[in-house]
Amino acid sequence: MDVVSDAIGAVRIGKPSSNRVRVSGSWCARFAPYDGAGFHVVLEGSCWLLPDGGAPVSLGTGDAVLLPHGTGHVIADSPVDAAAVARAVPFDGSEGKGARRAPDASGGVEMLCGKYRLDRNRVHPLMTELPKVVHLPNRVGSHPELRSAIDLLGREVGEQRPGSCIAVPSLLDLLLVYMVRSWMDEGTTGVWPAVLGDPVASAALRALHSDPAAPWTSDRLAAEAGVSRPTLARRFTALVGRPPMAYLTWWRLTFAATLLRDTQDPLAAIARRVGYGTPYALSHAFNREFGTTPGRYRAAAAGQS
Repeated sequence: MDVVSDAIGAVRIGKPSSNRVRVSGSWCARFAPYDGAGFHVVLEGSCWLLPDGGAPVSLGTGDAVLLPHGTGHVIADSPVDAAAVARAVPFDGSEGKGARRAPDASGGVEMLCGKYRLDRNRVHPLMTELPKVVHLPNRVGSHPELRSAIDLLGREVGEQRPGSCIAVPSLLDLLLVYMVRSWMDEGTTGVWPAVLGDPVASAALRALHSDPAAPWTSDRLAAEAGVSRPTLARRFTALVGRPPMAYLTWWRLTFAATLLRDTQDPLAAIARRVGYGTPYALSHAFNREFGTTPGRYRAAAAGQS
């Protein structure tokens, strides 16, 4: 696995959902804050996104926008004032008030609107660093993989085509990966794009995420990154915010939490996968890090699913 895949996999739970919506006339729809991530893709026309506490964002045909922290927001036909925002119709109750879920020929704006369920208990710092709104404009030649995913989704969503029950959730998962990747490719000033752009830190992270159960030492990891141990410690700590071995411990336990949540594997098997010699050793470290036992964590996660 790589860092981006692991960061998404650690928080993503359940299946994503989406609707294909056509809206015409004067309209203003409210999307309540959500304990997950929301997204919109404009298939036709243009509109405005007004995030709670943020500046309006103009969206055109082909634009994608991700709200990775579930920020409440309004989507409207124009950059409406505060009074209009306060009167916005809740999205779930918008039918009959200018919004129609099935495409028609009346013009207006057509969008894909959806959301991802996320477990925010054990969030990788890469996901934490994402801004409140990730706007990915449709520019010629930019993010071709994202454009392809949007095109495929536009054809699948809203149509009862053979295999769509499998195709749509898979394409939505792909869309999330491409939106996060595109944000990183935009040349942002965030920490994690810089981390993964650094050859030493990225090589060390790639090694740790590829085989977290390996008997890593500072010397072995430095050799994997092709630098001396002091150089690795200095660059890794400065960029990531914690020393390599401390990051490895944190990631092993975070990975263990993901396996406890998503599988029925016995604790002994999970301990081996994350680099602990015995279930007792994993339980002790897990309790110290997260303040609960693996068994209680698994039971709580099952109750939330």
